[in-house]
Amino acid sequence: MRKLLLLLLLPAFAAEAQKKTPVVSLASDAEEVLLSKTKYRLVGPWRGGRSGAVAGSFKNKNTFYFGGTGGGVWKTTDGGSNWKNISDKYFGSSIGAVTVAPSDENIIYVGEGENTFRGNVSEGLGGMWRSDDAGRTWRNLGLKDARHIIRVVVHPRNPDIVWAAVMGHLFGPNETRGVYKTIDGGKTWKRTLYVNNQTGASDLVMEPGNVNTFYAGTWRLLRTPYSLESGGEGSGLWKSTDGGDSWTEITKKKGLPKGIWGITGIAVAPSNTEKIYAIVENAGGGLFMSNDAGETWSLTSSDNNIRQRAWYYSKIFVDPQNENTVYAPNVNFMRSRDGGRTWQSVRTPHGDHHDLWIDPENGSRMIVADDGGAQVSFDAGENWSTYLNQPTSQIYRLSTDNSFPYRILGAQQDNSTFRIRHRTNGAAVTDRDWEETAGSESGYVVADPTNPDIVYGGNYGGYLSRLDHQTGENRAITAWPDNPMGAGADVQKYRFQWNFPIFFSPHNPKKLYCAGNVLFSTENEGASWTAISGDLTTNDKSKQKSSGGPITQDNTSVEYYCTIFTAAESPVEKDLLWTGSDDGIISVSRDGGKNWENVSPKDAPKWIMWNTVEVDPVKKGAAYFVGTRYKLDDYTPYIYKTEDYGKSWKLITNGIDKMHFTRTLRADRTRAGLLYAGTEFGMYISYDDGANWKPFQLNLPVVPITDLAIKENDLIVATQGRAIWMIDDLTMIQEMKSDLSSKNLHVYAINETYRMQSSGFGFAGNVPRNAGMNPPKGAVVNYYLKNVTDSTKATITVFDSNNKEIRKFSTSAKENDAKIEIAKGLNQFVWNLQYPGVERMEGMILWNGNPGSVFASPGKYFVQVQSGNDSVLVPFTVKADPNYKISQADYDAQFGFLIRARDKFIEIQKAIKDIRTVRSQISDYNSRLGAAMPKEIKKYSDSLSKQLTSVEEALYQTKAKSGQDVLNYPIRLNDKLGGVFDAANSGIMAPSKQVIGVYNELAAQADAELLKLKKIMTDELPKLNKMIREKELPVIGVQNQG
Repeated sequence: MRKLLLLLLLPAFAAEAQKKTPVVSLASDAEEVLLSKTKYRLVGPWRGGRSGAVAGSFKNKNTFYFGGTGGGVWKTTDGGSNWKNISDKYFGSSIGAVTVAPSDENIIYVGEGENTFRGNVSEGLGGMWRSDDAGRTWRNLGLKDARHIIRVVVHPRNPDIVWAAVMGHLFGPNETRGVYKTIDGGKTWKRTLYVNNQTGASDLVMEPGNVNTFYAGTWRLLRTPYSLESGGEGSGLWKSTDGGDSWTEITKKKGLPKGIWGITGIAVAPSNTEKIYAIVENAGGGLFMSNDAGETWSLTSSDNNIRQRAWYYSKIFVDPQNENTVYAPNVNFMRSRDGGRTWQSVRTPHGDHHDLWIDPENGSRMIVADDGGAQVSFDAGENWSTYLNQPTSQIYRLSTDNSFPYRILGAQQDNSTFRIRHRTNGAAVTDRDWEETAGSESGYVVADPTNPDIVYGGNYGGYLSRLDHQTGENRAITAWPDNPMGAGADVQKYRFQWNFPIFFSPHNPKKLYCAGNVLFSTENEGASWTAISGDLTTNDKSKQKSSGGPITQDNTSVEYYCTIFTAAESPVEKDLLWTGSDDGIISVSRDGGKNWENVSPKDAPKWIMWNTVEVDPVKKGAAYFVGTRYKLDDYTPYIYKTEDYGKSWKLITNGIDKMHFTRTLRADRTRAGLLYAGTEFGMYISYDDGANWKPFQLNLPVVPITDLAIKENDLIVATQGRAIWMIDDLTMIQEMKSDLSSKNLHVYAINETYRMQSSGFGFAGNVPRNAGMNPPKGAVVNYYLKNVTDSTKATITVFDSNNKEIRKFSTSAKENDAKIEIAKGLNQFVWNLQYPGVERMEGMILWNGNPGSVFASPGKYFVQVQSGNDSVLVPFTVKADPNYKISQADYDAQFGFLIRARDKFIEIQKAIKDIRTVRSQISDYNSRLGAAMPKEIKKYSDSLSKQLTSVEEALYQTKAKSGQDVLNYPIRLNDKLGGVFDAANSGIMAPSKQVIGVYNELAAQADAELLKLKKIMTDELPKLNKMIREKELPVIGVQNQG
């Protein structure tokens, strides 16, 4: 008989060798090329910001588009449930028009420059764009000096014939205004309607079905920093009957209003093209209707609900099947069913409506643009999609609080203020992680430095409130509560700008400042305010008049001028105060406001608006002032630096694009001379204190940057149209100061890592859609490899403070969770702060599951990165979540207990594996020998198998074959230990006496069974093998794994 050699596996308990203490080597060098690997992440909130342009597909009924006023172009293919940006990497910023070609839905035209011309309007420098693949790629078509392209009409049969309504420069005269036409797909453009260099085209429509007939509105509109002028010479109504090649003014046709015109919106009824509607800004204005293609007109309605704030709205639309169903987007979404004579408000998710697209074949299918983004309806406005899925909010200013994780506070234009966690313990930053807070849409928002639940927020009109998030009390604490709404600045005792500064003293957490044209302070939470300065502006009375123009006044404090626009107290010098005004004055006080000095740069241009002051965080007497003059049609960037309290100044803008006007700047808190600047079109960085700048856009969309903040070594970015973004941990940027050409391996310093508890529920391991991103969870290890080939190996090992190995990861690891990928240049590895858990046994049913990974206790750790002959060891610290008032001793006790319970579970699982292996080999051996098996050996092996089964059944419920079988067959020791592990791991606390007591009992029972197994393996099994050998039968043995 052929001999069979089978080895019975004996358990091995090999002791792990103590590792030699690695040598610590702190890395500090970096290479600037690695900057490209740095990424911004979107935080949120996912709440739509203003949109003024919408369109829909003619064939795909769930496909729509909208253009954000700062946020670029967005597309939905599921009826507004989800939106995706389609303009990033090509263009971005402010969008004034989006149009889909009727003959080819893959062709989309987009005009830059928003069409809602409010005080913080964002112009476009890119002109016109075209996509031939439904938004996947784009090409530029010129018209770059148009600044505001507010309507695009595409020929219904030839997508290369296009007409564009252009408003031109808002803040100064220019020639690129009126109506433009192309017949070659945008290769060339011809201006076909022009009035003067201050008048543009306010609307443009084609008569449905007739490519020869067009109507256009012209509008004189001019803004300055201190005024809005809507209306005047050149404003009117025009008609073309030759395809827009020539135009005839019809402003004076019978029935239209006399006198000065302002903005005009036009619509032609598709079901009756003789019927024309025009909404006209005029002293006798309103909605006018013509039943003879514009020859005669009659006033249909002067309802103020459709004509209020005419410059901001004044659009009109007609249902494609019913000539008497008319829509007038305004504060409310207004609809008339009787040809415009009476109006009713249609419920929408948001207010302040600016554009509407109606499917020409189905009047119930539409998309509206408003101050909350865009929403879709398939039932004529009965139901709408949400705007809480569009990260396009326009943020004015931002600050942070001292909670953990810290919150970012800001004010969203057209919505409310908010505070949002910069990171969470869940899968993402979702709706539940932000809430509204003090103040309103336009204000600064700051939290009490000693109590983050006390928040102060501003709003237009000088309004200031204090909100207690614990009690819900919202208290008005306005410095001078004389509401200025509707009146000019000239009649106000104090002038407060739309978003006036509010800030706390870095030296006295009870001192709060706010600024109008004078600086105020309070030390009793706003119960009383003290003016600590005189007027720190030019106080030019000629620039404080009522705003609006010759027809309609509009005073909201947006145009209030001669105000303090930025202010701060030095973090390194108590009572050193800086202010910058919107009319060009920089003032400084070195005694807490008792005395002030005008230190404005002598070479700074007149009427510059000082948008941001950044006081040097280290150097006394040093400050940076960021100015803009875009409201004077000057896009030049202006950043000035002083190091002597304003006695002398230096312009530091070398390297910033000459058309990227500057808005904000922050100085790095760690590396002197490292500066970050935000402009109208993106981010810049300087490593030499502003002597030279370079783009710092990275993956950030092209969008106006309105404010920056640095907190816990993170850079936070507020945008006007894409919500809040941030860079986590600036260490790599701060270390970029030397060449790495001589180093094969470099490991960057590891930032402090917080151990954050899971939220307890999530999204099945997936990041939800329409939510902000979290940073990597764990210790982030960034390392540089100079050369990487296919044969390059790398190993990353984590050690505890005693230099004991916790876990090893490598390029050659077989397990997915231990394998790393490497590339030439910058690499990143994230240790999740977890000790290895228990390997799952195939087919094992456990009610409590396997014990999971064990979180590292707060303390000091090391990471060793090794590649070839190069090795670097870097220390890092794991810190406790400060929200948990847990002692280090309790952390250590929990950690020690969990490791002990895990190891006992592992020991049991190993025993079960050994039992199954030996029993299987016995069974296989018996079946192979069959009748040749001697009876005494058969009897002994059967007895041995029964003993093994008895031990296994005490350790594990072997009858459980499906998930709920354990309700019929009680769980055994390993499952019970899993439950004890879960109980001890359910929170952050030392294990309770009960948990320890149950564990000790279970461990004792398990040890008794393991002792039985050891006896079987060391006494009974050798006897069986001896009996087999004595009978000269094939040997059954055990493979030693130790």
